[in-house]
This record gives sequence, C-alpha cells and structure tokens, in this order.
Amino acid sequence: MTDLKPEFLQHIAERLAHNKPVRRTLPPWGRIHIDRQLPFLCVYRQLPQEANWGTDRLILGEAAYLKASGAPEFATSLSALIKVVVQTLVREFGSFLIVELWAGPECSPLDSPKDFPQQPGFRIVLPPQRIADTTLQTLRQKLSKVQVHKQPATVDVTVTDRIAPPPCAPLLSARELQDLGCHLIGLEVRPIYWDFKKGLLLPLVRRALHRGIALALKWTFFDFADKQTTHRPPHYHALGQRAMVKAVWEVDRHLSAIVNQFDFILLCSPVNTDMAWKAFKRSHYTQEPDFLYRPLPVSPAQVKKDLFNIPIQRVEDPTLADLFEEKRNELDRKLTMLQDRDTGKFLFGSLQLFGGVDEKLYRLSKELLETSANVSQELSPFPALDACALADRAEKEVSYYNKIHAGFSAKVRIRRDISGLMTVRGNLLIGSSTKVPPSRVDALLQHEVGTHLLCHYNGCVQPFNLIRCGLPGYEDLQEGLAVLSEYGVGGLNTTRLRVLAGRTLAVRRLTEGTSFLDIFHELHHTYCLGPRSAFLTTARVFRSGGLTKDAIYLRGLQLLLQYLQQGEPLETLYLGKISIEHVPIIEELQWRKILCEMPLRPRFLDDPQCRKRLERLRKPVSLIDLTRDSV
Repeated sequence: MTDLKPEFLQHIAERLAHNKPVRRTLPPWGRIHIDRQLPFLCVYRQLPQEANWGTDRLILGEAAYLKASGAPEFATSLSALIKVVVQTLVREFGSFLIVELWAGPECSPLDSPKDFPQQPGFRIVLPPQRIADTTLQTLRQKLSKVQVHKQPATVDVTVTDRIAPPPCAPLLSARELQDLGCHLIGLEVRPIYWDFKKGLLLPLVRRALHRGIALALKWTFFDFADKQTTHRPPHYHALGQRAMVKAVWEVDRHLSAIVNQFDFILLCSPVNTDMAWKAFKRSHYTQEPDFLYRPLPVSPAQVKKDLFNIPIQRVEDPTLADLFEEKRNELDRKLTMLQDRDTGKFLFGSLQLFGGVDEKLYRLSKELLETSANVSQELSPFPALDACALADRAEKEVSYYNKIHAGFSAKVRIRRDISGLMTVRGNLLIGSSTKVPPSRVDALLQHEVGTHLLCHYNGCVQPFNLIRCGLPGYEDLQEGLAVLSEYGVGGLNTTRLRVLAGRTLAVRRLTEGTSFLDIFHELHHTYCLGPRSAFLTTARVFRSGGLTKDAIYLRGLQLLLQYLQQGEPLETLYLGKISIEHVPIIEELQWRKILCEMPLRPRFLDDPQCRKRLERLRKPVSLIDLTRDSV
C-alpha cells in the first residue's frame, strides 16, 4: 500500500460518487469495503504483535469498513485513501464520522479485574473538539450494555489530541479533520478474547464481543447521521450491510443442502401406524405396539463431517454467523437423534431439541382436558371425507395460491406409509386411510396448505434458503400459526383443542417415565379421549423412542397469543419458516433491504369474520374462549 496509485484512488472516488460498492484488497494486508454511500467508516490498523488476535473481525460486517497494516511505511497511503473517501462522501452528507477501533495492550488500565478475567471493557477516545453529546451518549450507553459471560462492560472516556493506537500516528491531523468536515472517535477494546498466557484465541468470547460492538456502532452511526448529516435513515438497522459477501451464500447453500438430505419427522414416524392400531385393538389395549421405521437414507456420521466442514467462521456479519451456528447445532442434534432412533437415548436428544413440558404448560393441558371432558361431540350428518376426497379439496386450495403466485407448485400425494397429513419439502402427503369429518376439512387445509406450505413457498422467494427450509427452532411458531389458522376459519373446536392438550399431557408423562399403556389408559379413561384418538396421541409421543415435539402445538399457540397481545404484526410471521425469537433478525434484514416482499398471505386473513376473531386475540383470552369463538 506504499504505492497506491492515483488511478486507484480516483477509481474509489468515482465508484463512491456514483453510489457503487467498493470492495478491494489492500497490499500488503487489508481490505476496504463500502457497501454504498454512507456517512461513516470503521477503521482498524493491524500491529505486528496482534496479527493472530483477530481483532479486525470486530469491525467486519459493518457496511463501511477499512482494515489495513499499521506499519509506519503504509501510513501516508492509508491517510490518502481515507481522505479520498471522506472528501467524496462529505459532499453527499455534509459531515462524516470515522471510528477507529484497536485492542488495548496486555498490561494497561483496561486490564480486567482478577475476579472477572473476561469482563469486557472499552475506552472511548475523543478530541477536545467533541462530537455531539447525543452521539457520545449513545455510544457509551450501548457499549455499557455489552455482556460476556454475564459480566457487564466498563466504559471510560478519554479526551486527547492524539486519537490512534500506540505507536501509530493519527489517521488524519486535527486540521485535516476540520478542513474535511470529519469527526474521529477512537475505541479501545479490552482484548479479553486473547489468552496471553497460552497464546490462544477465545473465539466464542470474541463473537459475543463482536455482537455487542456491532449493535453499539450501528446505534452510534444512526444518531450521528440523523443529527449531524443530511442523511435520514429510517431505522438503525437500515445502516447495515446490504451486499452480502460470497461466504454468506455459500454457508446458506451448504446448510440447506444438508437439510434437504433427510426429512427428520418422516424418518422418525412409523410406517405401520394403522397396522399397529389394529393389533393393539385386538389385544384389548393390553399389549404395547411394535413400530417399524424407514431405513436411513444417509450416514449421520458422514453428514456430520460435512456439516462441520462448512466454513461459518468466514461469515463476517455477526447476526448471520450466529444464525448459521444455531442451525448447525440443531442439525447436529437431529443427526445424533437419527443415530439413536428407537433407543432410550433418543428421548434425551428430543428434550434438547424440542424441550419438554414445564409446570405452567402442564397445568394448562390438564385444565383443558378436565374442563371439556364432559363436552359431547356432535356427530356430523355427513360422511367423513376419505383420502381421495381430501386430496381433491387440497388440490383446489393449492390451485388458489398457484393463481396468485406461480411458484406455489405443491403436489398432493396419497401415501400408504404415513398416518394423517404431513408436509414434506413443499408437498402435501395424505395417509391412504385418513378420514376427516366435513367440519374439520377447512381447518385442516388452512393448517397444512394455508400455513405450512404457504410459509415454505414464501421462503422460496427469499435469498436465504434457510428461510424456506426452516430457521433454527421454527417449529413452535409454525405449529402455533397453523393452529391459529384453524381458529381463524372457525375450526378450532373443543375436540381439536382436547387433542392438542392430550398431546402435551402425553409428552409430560413420557418424560416422567410413564409407560405407553398407562398414558393410553389415562387419556382414554381419565380424560375421555376415544380409543383410536388416545392411541394415535400416545403413538406420536413414543415415536422412535420418545419424541417431545408434540408439546409445541399448545406451547406455540400460547407464545403466539402473547406475541399478538403485545401488539405485534401477524403478517411478518408468514414470511417463511421462522421462530418468534428470530423476528428481530428478519426485521433487521428487511430494513437492510436484503429480504424480498412475500408474495402470499393466508386466504383466511381476507375474510371479515376471521379478522374479527383475530382482533379479539389482541386482548387477554383463554384457550377455552377460543373454542367458543369457533362455533
């Protein structure tokens, strides 16, 4: 970088002037990345003694950053490059902010207290001519909220003429900053992510620190842009990266490819449920059934090897890196469960993946079963729809969405090796022995087609494959939305709610060590579920050795009700297969203009009667109240 040519600098200036991205490597080490015209720049200069620390990653993921060598021979070229950037962008915004980040030395006032060796610490370094107080307060306040291993950060402020990591000279002199209309802030970080005794990087500590610093910087840039430039960003997330580096798309593609190698629920579900029921009935409900399963189409060990070879560490954006890491951990657990299928180990993996039933949810399930135990079930005067008739109705529902969005290309298939209905990779599978009362058909179609398939195909238009395949932990919200759709069309009756409560109770009993026969008899005799219903509920929970997933229907509905009663919008949740915990990430990606508008919304949301029902959910209601609204 000692000989950055005038043509190179002119090229940078022209691209920025035309609002084009700048992404260039800098010799001998470094990179300049500017997403678009923005009134700020993060800078890091690497010193020889910290070459292995990875401090530069603390600015990666910002929409405008520059990392370069801190060696003295490169100082002049670096200063010239920064001047070009500032001059060009000040013309657009009237002012500009540089934040230079560096690591504190091993022995300094920033050293962590001995009792808390990983307590984060920051020193904000300011010139005598201070930046606006609100910007300083924002940076200080947001940094103080950074936590690592539950230890809150300490934040100090130093005022000095010399803003630079020792022994470097300042990026720009005070006169140059004034002439350019530019502000400079230094941010010294306590290097708690480096073990000085062992000479080792602590990657999880650095990641936690990166997350907190990235959020603090975005808030700081937002306040600066709003108060001291002509730029008026609508939200602090709007200042994030829009152009993703190649590593992001590669990791997303590899993770989703592994998701598509196997269908977890299909592989955990018996192929002989109907035969098992008949044998159980013949035994007068006294012999536990034997379930058979599909052969595994993959080697879990080999897939795990591929999974952990995915280079998530190359993803600069801390938000996306965390999301990908979560998904990898989830897939790792699923693969372990497939290895442990039909053994006692399976249940422990299921509890890790789907959780169990806490005391509050357990009491709710018992209350629902007890208060509705004596409710009579009205017999329909019309015959139940068999698999063929149901498939015909499902085809019509699919056709409705296909007319709105041609990408909605779901196939409806009747299969002998499944029980009930199931969506698999954007298609609807119907068990050949399935029979559904006419009063339940619309609710069932809205559950499977209007929710699960709709979210799948909304996810298909997004640039991230994982939004189609499922973000980590998406199942709770998916099933909560699906049950909500049943309520929306007036199909969440007492019988259906009792089934969901029975599933939750059965999961609780399973985790308590209760046998198949005891759970069946409790559901059948104590809570008055029909014998086939009690059998299917118990069989679902005992799948593969103990699958606790069935607790998510009631739990997901409860989470969704809480979400709606907080005044949050419902439509965002249909963008793909996401979890409520990831809604802030989805909103961030929307502000950054990375995600697309979703093409489909459930048809029942356009029904006035449905909207009236859903509006009631904005107020505190009980689940029993929902059944009254559905009649």
